Amino acid sequence: MSATAALMMADPAADAVRRRGLRRMRTLAVALLLFAAAVYLATRGMTGFWGFVNAGAEASMVGAIADWFAVTALFRHPLGLPVPHTALVPKRKDELAKGLEEFFGENFLHETIIRERVAAADVSLRLGRWLAEPAHARRVVDEVADVASIGLSKVEDRHVADLVEQVLVPRFREEPIAPLLGTFVVEMVRDDLHHGVVDLALEELHRWLLENEETFTEVLSERAPWWAPPRLNEAVTQRIHLEAVRWLADIRADPRHHAREALDSMLAQLGQDLLFDADTQARAEQMKNRLLDHPQFSATGISLWNALRRALLGALRDPSGPLRERLQGELVAFAGRLLEDDTLRRRLDGVVADGAVFAVERYGTELTAVITHTIQRWDGKEAAERIELHVGRDLQFIRINGTIVGGLVGVLIHGVSVVLGG
Repeated sequence: MSATAALMMADPAADAVRRRGLRRMRTLAVALLLFAAAVYLATRGMTGFWGFVNAGAEASMVGAIADWFAVTALFRHPLGLPVPHTALVPKRKDELAKGLEEFFGENFLHETIIRERVAAADVSLRLGRWLAEPAHARRVVDEVADVASIGLSKVEDRHVADLVEQVLVPRFREEPIAPLLGTFVVEMVRDDLHHGVVDLALEELHRWLLENEETFTEVLSERAPWWAPPRLNEAVTQRIHLEAVRWLADIRADPRHHAREALDSMLAQLGQDLLFDADTQARAEQMKNRLLDHPQFSATGISLWNALRRALLGALRDPSGPLRERLQGELVAFAGRLLEDDTLRRRLDGVVADGAVFAVERYGTELTAVITHTIQRWDGKEAAERIELHVGRDLQFIRINGTIVGGLVGVLIHGVSVVLGG
């Protein structure tokens, strides 16, 4: 089946309506022609008033036949005769397609027109009004969640492994790690970001020592000299445990403890060494490469991804979960800002217009080329039938108007002849 035949079967009901309309208009045009012919024969040879009627009928027939020829010549050879410059659509459909492509591109896909239409559409205002309805915002969240869930489910472990091994690892090897780490450490020390981590670590370590004294002393006892008396080992380990607990408590309680200051100094020096010391930078690069070469690096990446995916899927698939509720709330709040903030609406409309212009400039040629490529695949005869089915009904008005206007002109000419001859 050809492309055009497939198109003609796309909507049989609509085509049936068009075909009936075309048939009615053709019948009307032919009826007017036959009526003009009948009047012409009935008034042939008469004078006076009937002479005007005869002249009008004769001119109506001429106009009707001429316009029938013109309309028919667009789609086929009139009466099957190969008259030059007839059956234009089947013969020149490719040139017609190219002309339509150029016309569409020049008159519709123009930056000024696109920006005017986007501005007239009030995209941001309509979006704000639509999203302001909680049901609509919920619908958007549900659709996004479903699509995101499907997308996450399609990602397999081998995809993550390929990403890590073929994309991330080569990129990490090329990127020096020392400047990045050095900048991070310097910024962290300058803004005291590490103090919270230190406090948390001290708190957890102090709690562990208090709750696991027996484990602590057992570990120390295992490393005591074999010749040392057991009672002495027990006394020493208990004393060490007590001093460790006290020392950690002192550090927790004193923000200016010398151990904290020593840690700050060490981190500050490490940051500077990572930024400016060649030996430190080289050691950092070696550590990075050993980490990247470790066989567990890819497996760890997959494990992290799977954990993140499970968490995301669980949150996305929960219709009444906090993630969906938060997204819906943010959409409704954004809609409220759109309705109240003229500047935000103008900025969003500008972004939409820029995006439309970019898409047209980037892909406009491919878009308009669809017209040419589609019509070029059509069979000439079927293309003519299809086009006639769509526009033929309106073209029949040319025949009807030709019949009526021709008759009026015939009457006018006959009147002029009578005046000049009289």
